Amino acid sequence: MYIDEIDKTRIPQHVAIIMDGNGRWAKARGMQRSMGHQAGLQKAHEIMETAVKLGIRYMTLYTFSTENWNRPADEVAALMTLLMKNLEEELFMKHDARFKAIGEVSRLPKDVQEVVHELENRTRNNKATCMVLALSYSSRWEITNAMRHMAELVESGRLNSHDVDEQLVSDLLATEFMPDPELVIRTGGEQRLSNFLLWQAAYSEFYFTPVYWPDFGEEEFCKAIADYQHRQRRFGKTGEQVEDGTTA
Repeated sequence: MYIDEIDKTRIPQHVAIIMDGNGRWAKARGMQRSMGHQAGLQKAHEIMETAVKLGIRYMTLYTFSTENWNRPADEVAALMTLLMKNLEEELFMKHDARFKAIGEVSRLPKDVQEVVHELENRTRNNKATCMVLALSYSSRWEITNAMRHMAELVESGRLNSHDVDEQLVSDLLATEFMPDPELVIRTGGEQRLSNFLLWQAAYSEFYFTPVYWPDFGEEEFCKAIADYQHRQRRFGKTGEQVEDGTTA
């Protein structure tokens, strides 16, 4: 599947990716796991370029979960160093891409935090696409944080409990600046969300592939987009209602 075979009229606005398989990719080649993470970050650059070509407005990459803090300290340190080296302003400016980070960024090392905030600031006016990295992120953290904020609003009298609805919850999440993902891709063969965008993915289409993330290039990405384009998104309606454009 090549990029010129994709129907440009049916491109999802937001694609989220669980980039799995870096360590196993490296192990299969007799390499250290850190080499797999390096290859994975380089692959993220390639996929961002493809997203720009396709006109995808938002890309969210599950880069480092809150659970990943439980990995060996040397692997975590190597990942943080790789982040520092691979968050390249030139790449984002070249593609007119905005950078955003979601998650407990305050848990990251201070030097990584500085790079993240600086890149967010310098790319804030870019328009072609928004590349979002989920860093020290988990959906349970995000939802708990939103509920805490909501409780504070109610306690202070700025919010009536009867006014709480789905839109308010969405507005209090870390992803409030972008639409929910139409497509969630997971590489590496596993078939679960792993605490990623649980609220936002309620009506997402899912695409699972055994391909490890470092091998997930433009052709594989286009296969996922093409698969999405062959699905009927019903949102609780019948297939006939969707085809007819009816609401009841």
